[in-house]
Amino acid sequence: MGKSKTKRFKRPQFSPTGNCQAELAAAENGTEQEEDDGPAAELLEKLQHPSAEVRECACAGLARLVQQRPLLPDLARRDAVRRLGPLLLDPSLAVRETAAGALRNLSACGGFEVCDDMVTKDIMTPLVALLRECSAGLDSNEICPQEEKDRNRNSVESIANEAVNVLWNVCECSSRAVSVFNKEGCLDIVLKYLSNFSTNVDLAISVAYCLQTVTEDNPELLKSFGASALRVLESAMLAPVTSMEHILLKTLLAGTIWNLKGIIPSKSQAEIISAILKVLSEVLEMDAGEVVLQMKEAGEQRLRSAAETESRAHANGDVATEDEDMEEDPRRRRVRRKTFISDLLPPTDKELREAVALLTAQQTALEIIVNMCCSEDPSDDEWEEELSSSDESEAFMEEESFREDEGAGQLLSPLCLSHEVHAALTHFLIPRKVFEKTAFPNSTAIDVCSKSPTWKPLVRKMNTVQWRALMCLQSLVSLLEVEHLGGAPALQALARHLSTLLFAQPDFAKHVDFLEAISSALRALLQTMASQNIPQCITPDQLMTLCRAGIQSGNIGVRVNVVSILGIMGSILAKEEGTLETLKTTGCFLLEVATKDPSLVVAGEALDALFDVFADGKEAERASVQIHLLSALKEFQPVFKMKIRKEGRGKHSPDQLCVLDNVKMNLRRFVAYQETVEKRLTT
Repeated sequence: MGKSKTKRFKRPQFSPTGNCQAELAAAENGTEQEEDDGPAAELLEKLQHPSAEVRECACAGLARLVQQRPLLPDLARRDAVRRLGPLLLDPSLAVRETAAGALRNLSACGGFEVCDDMVTKDIMTPLVALLRECSAGLDSNEICPQEEKDRNRNSVESIANEAVNVLWNVCECSSRAVSVFNKEGCLDIVLKYLSNFSTNVDLAISVAYCLQTVTEDNPELLKSFGASALRVLESAMLAPVTSMEHILLKTLLAGTIWNLKGIIPSKSQAEIISAILKVLSEVLEMDAGEVVLQMKEAGEQRLRSAAETESRAHANGDVATEDEDMEEDPRRRRVRRKTFISDLLPPTDKELREAVALLTAQQTALEIIVNMCCSEDPSDDEWEEELSSSDESEAFMEEESFREDEGAGQLLSPLCLSHEVHAALTHFLIPRKVFEKTAFPNSTAIDVCSKSPTWKPLVRKMNTVQWRALMCLQSLVSLLEVEHLGGAPALQALARHLSTLLFAQPDFAKHVDFLEAISSALRALLQTMASQNIPQCITPDQLMTLCRAGIQSGNIGVRVNVVSILGIMGSILAKEEGTLETLKTTGCFLLEVATKDPSLVVAGEALDALFDVFADGKEAERASVQIHLLSALKEFQPVFKMKIRKEGRGKHSPDQLCVLDNVKMNLRRFVAYQETVEKRLTT
């Protein structure tokens, strides 16, 4: 139905175990609730215990418990948030950290409703107070070596890191939390944390995630960004890279600065946009597969060296037994007991953290580019405006011939880029680098990671980078001129590349994320090639194979894409000779989708594709008569109108309703056009 509106990417919530949602889905099928009522009540009761160690253990137990979604209603009923909140200001630093960790997991696993409930129960008051205390503590906290920080998990910065993650999660899900962030001056606090990026990159990354969230669509906060605040962001984004985690930090800050473009003077826009895309270009330049292999080898080498050192120490009799250790030094017992909490936090293996950071940075970079491309889309208010006037326009459009006005009623205006963004995208070769990321991940890296339980989650991350690259490619192909994409030969090569990716996997239909991404990219590419009369190099049979598989998908986006692809192909074939049978197959397929698909959006797209295919051409006219297109559409027309009226605003966004309204008008005009065609051919 015209050009597709590019999907903006939102920041994902932190997942404490790497794949929280999958685990929670599995938990939902169980019967754990009754069994765990006892532990939940007991742990909550222990939060009031006079012993700091007992309170700390209770917080750690709750941090695990909140990851089981069936238990969340019970924890809410028992007022877990109100009980945990005061512990953010507990006299014991260890309790503060584990309480913040429990709230972090609760906010990450609970989703929008839980986060909103946390704000309702005033979690922001103790949270902001804790953030302020940590900020004051940074002034008096002597900067210690990283090795010492690793041993002392209860440092001020560690607590601040947990607190910032709670802040990020609730601001991601609750506009009221963002309002508190604005009013309580949290910006100055987190910028102070960020200014220490050179000594604590973990905390800086958490702050950058939070800033990227709170700066999006927040004009009130933008007023608080003065020159000094911008300098903090700029110094961190432009600092030399010393690790993959610093690369992730720079990428997140690039996204934050893009959100601030509204307060940057016009004369500085080009320079800032160039700096942002330079960072993103450098991130995408890196070969993530090779880095993963290097980091895996480095980690194994480090473990081998540590084992050899320990063996030599045992041989020399320098190491006491574990029991002796614990008796001689109570602190050793504490460290051993606390290590079980580490699995609630991001990976602590240095090499694994580095690999994860790079893959996350590349995924984030691609998402930022997509958001840069679609930032100037019409707003929902504009869609509402179009919708309200559609009834008036229907009357005078009724009399017009469908063939004469084909496409004139298209309400989706083409996306456009500012000159500064366009120039920077091409200068830093972003299209080429995005294209390179659309290839399948390094097979050796996939194989190596698959064999290691701790590294296996990276397989999903590598695939996600590819999917994001395909979505990014869709935006670039839709927006850039053909010459900036390398000309017609480059687009044909890209079409062959996408075809190879698609059909290299016999079971491609099972990989929903991949199928949605590649069908989106293919749709945009074929649309661009058709508009420029560039010969297609994917056969109708291949496209029909894709469409038959894709239309079975439960993902509406996939179904919309394949129907649109079929419409593009059919509109080209309609102008060629000897394509009657293919057009009949195409028409029957689209007609079945339009009349039987449960989604009104997919049905509308199928109708729009039918209009494109059968709007012109002798072969198309003959095919439409032979498949009885007119009678089928006449029968379906009142059904479609009733569906729009019945589902209405309750199920669809303003832009979807606007386009569906346009399809409804075009259906009436198309039926009138088909009547003249059938009358002419039958007489």
